[in-house]
Amino acid sequence: MSFCSFSGGEVFKAHFKTGVYVCSKCGNELFSSRSKFKHSSPWPAFSETIHENSVSKYLERPGAFKVSCGKCGNGLGHEFLNDGPQKGTSRF
Repeated sequence: MSFCSFSGGEVFKAHFKTGVYVCSKCGNELFSSRSKFKHSSPWPAFSETIHENSVSKYLERPGAFKVSCGKCGNGLGHEFLNDGPQKGTSRF
């Protein structure tokens, strides 16, 4: 079962310029470019949020949290446990 779909149009996967990624709906600060890392998935990957309350999340299935903007609730995707840049870390 797939929890995400990909149409080949993700423009931020290979984008590594310095800056801050914000919610497309409300402008809330979500991730710093310093926490972005290369990953095999077709989506951009981050190891941590800018602020503790940048995102909200709930367990959707074992090993995967559904992630939303902490301010407006806009859907952002998933956090996958033990899939970060170092063993034992998470990937957003």
